Amino acid sequence: IGYDEGAIMIKLGREQPAITMDTSGKIIWAKHSEIQQANIKALGDSEVKDGEVLPLAVKDLGSCEIFPQDLRHNPNGRFVVVCGDGEYIIYTALAWRNKSFGAAEEFVWGADSSMYCIREGNSKVKAFKNFKEVYDFKPDYGVDGIYGGQLLGVRSASGLTFYNWENTNLVRRIEVTPKQVYWSENGSLLCVATEEEAYILQYFPEKADGVPPDEDGFEEAFEVLGEVSDKVMTGCWIGDCFIFTNGENRLNYYVGGEIVTIAHLDRTQYILGYIAKDSKLYLCDKDLNITSFALKTSVLEYQTAVMRKDFESADQILPTIDEENRTRVAQFLEKQGFKEQALAVSVDPAHKFELALQLNDFATAYSLAQEHSSEQRWKQLSELALRNSEFALAQKCMYNAKDFSGLLLLASSIGDAEAMRQLAEMSHAAGKHNIAFTAYMMLNDVPKSLELLIETERYPEAAMMAKTYKPTEVSRVLKLWQEDLSKTNEKAAQALADPLQYENLFPELQAAISAEKVIQKERGRLLPANSYPNVTPNWERDVLAETEEILAGMPPESLTSESQATLEQKEPQPTPDQAVTSPPRREVISPRDMDHTKDVSPSSQQSNPSKDLISDIGGGEDASSRGIFGGKSSTDFLEDVDKEISELNLDDVNVDELDLEDEHLFD
Repeated sequence: IGYDEGAIMIKLGREQPAITMDTSGKIIWAKHSEIQQANIKALGDSEVKDGEVLPLAVKDLGSCEIFPQDLRHNPNGRFVVVCGDGEYIIYTALAWRNKSFGAAEEFVWGADSSMYCIREGNSKVKAFKNFKEVYDFKPDYGVDGIYGGQLLGVRSASGLTFYNWENTNLVRRIEVTPKQVYWSENGSLLCVATEEEAYILQYFPEKADGVPPDEDGFEEAFEVLGEVSDKVMTGCWIGDCFIFTNGENRLNYYVGGEIVTIAHLDRTQYILGYIAKDSKLYLCDKDLNITSFALKTSVLEYQTAVMRKDFESADQILPTIDEENRTRVAQFLEKQGFKEQALAVSVDPAHKFELALQLNDFATAYSLAQEHSSEQRWKQLSELALRNSEFALAQKCMYNAKDFSGLLLLASSIGDAEAMRQLAEMSHAAGKHNIAFTAYMMLNDVPKSLELLIETERYPEAAMMAKTYKPTEVSRVLKLWQEDLSKTNEKAAQALADPLQYENLFPELQAAISAEKVIQKERGRLLPANSYPNVTPNWERDVLAETEEILAGMPPESLTSESQATLEQKEPQPTPDQAVTSPPRREVISPRDMDHTKDVSPSSQQSNPSKDLISDIGGGEDASSRGIFGGKSSTDFLEDVDKEISELNLDDVNVDELDLEDEHLFD
């Protein structure tokens, strides 16, 4: 329509076609003024997938005298009403013969197949029974629309008002503006659909007898069961389940407060009805293409029985439900809180496993995890077992899940040495070296810990560990370190000192070797956790002192050379003024080689300048003395000094008067 300021477009008619289907599967629709019929029974047993267009044979019934805007079967399917252009015509469904007609803006059938009601204008309603008018009345708030079913519904500006079909008594006034009202077959349930949402109500006819107490009717006559926060386009009831299509082209059903999606439609479709014999729901689109979706009656009946908490009936229905729909039923039971029944009904292993976890049914969960093993399931079960102090089960699950971190935590927490040993071997084989090293160390298995560091080429760490825990292995590890380091830095590799070659750099090496042998037996003895309060912590122990005390109490003939050397290291060494002078051949005697059984006094010592000099400096084979001796051993250095002194003929020099702090003394 064009006008001065532009143009507007008006939509005429509607996309939803004028079509109706009775309970036996006979479909009648209008194409313009032509009426056509199709019968679903004609398909026979042909298999049609859900959502596919049915190949129906179409039969022409004739034409209609008015332009059909709405077609509806009465409840028993014998008659069809055509409404449009402000008139209505009732035809027989089989022969398409005119039975009755009249003026009406709107037409609805009652629950009784012989009752129907029409709306004349916006103020008057007429009711008919067996095609004869029985009454008419004018509602207080006018009439904008009428709805059939168990009660006569009238929409007005004040909301929705329900009246009794027999006597037009007020039943209940509800402040809601409906788009459509859908009644269940038995008349106990209804859905009031608005533009944005829908309400599920239950009707109690026994509470609506007599004269209404006020202008709003009987408040107890209806009870709100739930709310569907979705736009209901078309719908129908199957038992206590409400099937509907929404604005997002989804086919859903509502039962027990839960909405279950049956299918996602690829186009807008409208529900025609449900045929229980075929267990199928039939829909059509605006082009009159008929599709079907399988919806087992047994599933809906089972869910209805559960909602009524009639478990005896539900148990009787359950065997009729095929395995394909068992999981759907189990999911419904789970949402209703009946998890034990859901576990018994479900056939999906994943769903059953989740239910078993929720019920703390460890036996079932463990069995399912074994049948359908996965790392995720074993971890889930192990976590649940830990929370419930099922440590043995948790340990099995962690082994199956290869959860090495969890096993380390569990084994160390409960003090299980055998589990720790298995963990060490498993993690070592799996390449989890950090966990393997930790497990070996917690087992006091120093050799394997050391070998693991060597295997992973962690030579610096291995050398430090050997120096600390296993000094007998230092030389072997050091050679590996030197070989590896020489590939990148030859000079740095040469700077590493081997304790066997430079004992003076490791003054307590022999003592450490002896200590290693002494505590070797202690390492192999794992103490129970309850002995912890009585065990001296390692950081409070002096292992070398303990070793010296042990060796001191042993007979000399039972000591090894290392042990003897350890004891000799601990004997008091002479002070510089008590040092033994060398014999005429000027052989240097270190303090370790001195015979402390001789009574040596300062007056009996022979003068040896070089020996006295070294004695004053400190005399020991340590790192500082090597620095002073220019990298030579003290014996070689003293021989060179004695030779130079003899050549210089310095017999008259008083060594005691030399300034030993002079850095140029040896020049």
